Amino acid sequence: MTTPEIDLRSDTVTRPTPEMLAAMAHASLGDDSRDGDPTVARLEDIAAQQCGKQAGLFLPSGTMANLVAILAHTGRAGEVLMEATSHTLTSELGGIGALAGLFTRPLPGHRGAPDFDALRAAVRRPGIGRNRVGTALIQLETSHNHAGGAVLPLALMAAIRGLSLQHNVPVHIDGARLFNAATALGVGVDVIAQHADSVNFCISKGLSAPIGSLLCGTEEFIENARGYRRMVGGNLRQAGPLAAAGIIAIERMSTRLGEDHATAKQLATGLAALDPSLVDPAAIETNIVRIDVSRSPLDAASWEQKLGSVGIRVGAYGTEKQLRLVTHRHVDAAAIDRVLEEVGRMLRR
Repeated sequence: MTTPEIDLRSDTVTRPTPEMLAAMAHASLGDDSRDGDPTVARLEDIAAQQCGKQAGLFLPSGTMANLVAILAHTGRAGEVLMEATSHTLTSELGGIGALAGLFTRPLPGHRGAPDFDALRAAVRRPGIGRNRVGTALIQLETSHNHAGGAVLPLALMAAIRGLSLQHNVPVHIDGARLFNAATALGVGVDVIAQHADSVNFCISKGLSAPIGSLLCGTEEFIENARGYRRMVGGNLRQAGPLAAAGIIAIERMSTRLGEDHATAKQLATGLAALDPSLVDPAAIETNIVRIDVSRSPLDAASWEQKLGSVGIRVGAYGTEKQLRLVTHRHVDAAAIDRVLEEVGRMLRR
């Protein structure tokens, strides 16, 4: 009997549920970019309501959602402030500069949270004055990918929102895993989103839909964003089936993310028991486990290869000394036990 593969590379590997597939098979097939599609419209309304915003926009990916949000807020002018290891800076291929034509100001931070004093010193009123480019946008990320799924404290977000209002600078939240952040905090996603003018979240990660992200904000902002979505090639035609899966993702799958957080904690605790230098379980807030293999005799690529040979897929991350493991609904407690058993065997060798 073949042992099932365990894929911990990302929560983007999640498959649609049977309920999603059934809904997709019977979804409307309107042209969302021409006359509109009722299923897409319903998905956008649900997303906006969840986030406490006026309107929503369905886009193919989180990277595009961030780019469109940045364009809609700035009009390709000014400087964007964000924490130095934000996904937009590290993993979106420089689109903010190459496509949006914007300057960026990377800010120091801790576990993905920008240093407030540094942010306060950097923010300037929009426009050009005193030979300086004004601040066009402040962008936050929660949960924070590079920081191992860390969640921004609500008090910090509230303080940044106050600063933004003082200077009349909009705030955008890259909330690719927004529902994970809300689950970790024990609040609704609207409690997080209230601290920003716009927010996006992915339905194709732990929420298990096949494709898509939602961008939410005011009606005027979203109407503007629709134009930029067309500009960057994100218009969707017969998107009803994708939207049907997205509705179930939000309404059903968002309530089970605590299970993924529990398996991530189980994984981190087990790894620390094998070797305390690998990970600090106390740092695990959501479903991402960053492993430090710098004290291991094997580099990250070797860990990836050796675990892959026994049917456990992991990903080297950033450097040869880091791994990123992400839990999701296809990885249960028994699967984590098997991962720990194989890692223990590998370390003993």
